Amino acid sequence: MTEPGGNRLLRSRSYLYITEFFAGMGVMAVELGASRLMAPYFSSSQIVWTIIISTIMIAMALGNLYGGRAADRDGNPDRLYLRILIAAVWIAAIPVLGKYVILAVSAALIFTVSENLLIVAAFAACMLIFVFPCFLLGTVTPSLVRFAVNRLDNSGSTVGRLNAFNTVGSILGTFLPTFVTIPAVGTAVSFLIFSGILLALALIYFAAGRTRRKSCAAAVLLFLFCTAAGNDGSFAFWEKGLAYEGESIYNYLQVKEDEHTTVLSTNVLFGVQSILRKDAALTGMYYDYAMAAPIMAGLRQAEAPRTVTGKETDRLTLLVLGMGTGTYARQCSRYFEDMEITGVEIDRKITELARTYFDLEEAIPVVTYDGRAYLQADRGRYDVIMVDAYQDITIPFQMSSLEFFRIVEEHLNPGGVMIVNMNLRSGSEGSINQYLADTIAAVFPYVYTADVPGNTNRELFASREVFDRDAFEAYLAARGPGALREVMTAAAAGLVPYEKGDYLLTDDRAPVELLGMRAIDEIIREEVEIYRKRFEEQGFSGVLDAL
Repeated sequence: MTEPGGNRLLRSRSYLYITEFFAGMGVMAVELGASRLMAPYFSSSQIVWTIIISTIMIAMALGNLYGGRAADRDGNPDRLYLRILIAAVWIAAIPVLGKYVILAVSAALIFTVSENLLIVAAFAACMLIFVFPCFLLGTVTPSLVRFAVNRLDNSGSTVGRLNAFNTVGSILGTFLPTFVTIPAVGTAVSFLIFSGILLALALIYFAAGRTRRKSCAAAVLLFLFCTAAGNDGSFAFWEKGLAYEGESIYNYLQVKEDEHTTVLSTNVLFGVQSILRKDAALTGMYYDYAMAAPIMAGLRQAEAPRTVTGKETDRLTLLVLGMGTGTYARQCSRYFEDMEITGVEIDRKITELARTYFDLEEAIPVVTYDGRAYLQADRGRYDVIMVDAYQDITIPFQMSSLEFFRIVEEHLNPGGVMIVNMNLRSGSEGSINQYLADTIAAVFPYVYTADVPGNTNRELFASREVFDRDAFEAYLAARGPGALREVMTAAAAGLVPYEKGDYLLTDDRAPVELLGMRAIDEIIREEVEIYRKRFEEQGFSGVLDAL
């Protein structure tokens, strides 16, 4: 046991507990920030969370080992606070360099890794960006134990007090980024805030001991540079003139606008989530094929009055689970008169963007809620229920299971249709789409699928009643020529009955993210095969020439 150096700040040991508190806060803030930094590029799936948590735990374990040995070798606390100083500067640099590291790692691996690309790329990016600062912060606890314990008879209470301060700091480091800093100022500034706290912690220590002045000055200058260079918060830094870029509790959000369209993306690398055509035309995307569902449901007018949110109505009723900015709802209200539409969207910020940029009518109500939780609380029945809550590999398992689709079926009117957008088309055995379709077919006796030309989307229609192709075509003929008739004719031609298999997703077992990752790998392999061959033959110069 040794005295913790000559720094007067440590004589009461209160500063050691303060250090433990903010070190715990810093680690958890970095972890939460890591999830938001990674999500626009790799998704926010449980797989990515697993990679982040495991990477940081590895770093902390190594930090604990090194910190204990370092404290035993040298009892001077200056070395600990120098490590905190370095960690603070590294964390401040993450908003400046992190996104470039992610893209560089992805670009390097896309031509060399053919299986589990996103897993490998996400793990490599985490190792490069987050291991070192978390390793340094992992040295704090064992070092503080060495400095704080001066008698064996109170060592247990001292260690317990240190762990308690670390835990309370970790709790705040979890809640503050999620509910305060990230929604208010974004991920980049959140990294800078918690970096600044750690920096101040080390600066105060060195100021009290009047040591390491050059190191402190260099750290301050680097922090100021990172603050100036890294606080723009732009994930898609190559995009110019975005109408909106920001973050909510759930998503990174990007609105891009040109003379023809307005587009919402909730990530950087996986495309379009919602679109508005300014000429009021059909989108040319999966929303168009999904328009077949109201026609199917409308062909069978039930004698009993329909109900929506507990009220009787004679209007065709639509519930959209995963409203987004309301692309599907807008198209349905435009092409089907007198339709009553209700949207459910878990992200309130997306609904605000829908009203601001995407002309979503105030008359269309949108409930801020989880889709399944809404159905469990809702008393209404609907003619059409659109399930569109699947985003890249981030498929909510609770909205993909047998139990969920049974709840959906209970909320359909007689002759009602459920439409599911499956945006990861895959032809392999045991694919995510096969699991979803088999699960739905275990609930609904009639299931049909149609692949949307030009993209990876597959639309699935499920009902208690068989699809009447003749009645569908008669409806189109009576409607007369037009864009909708043309698209619906193509959709009907591509509609095929689904033959049920034995794959099943349940609340207890729904490995949707692993299945989604496999589908993403297939899509990436198909997309980059031509560039991979050129890379093998001509190197990077050949790839650049082909782009």
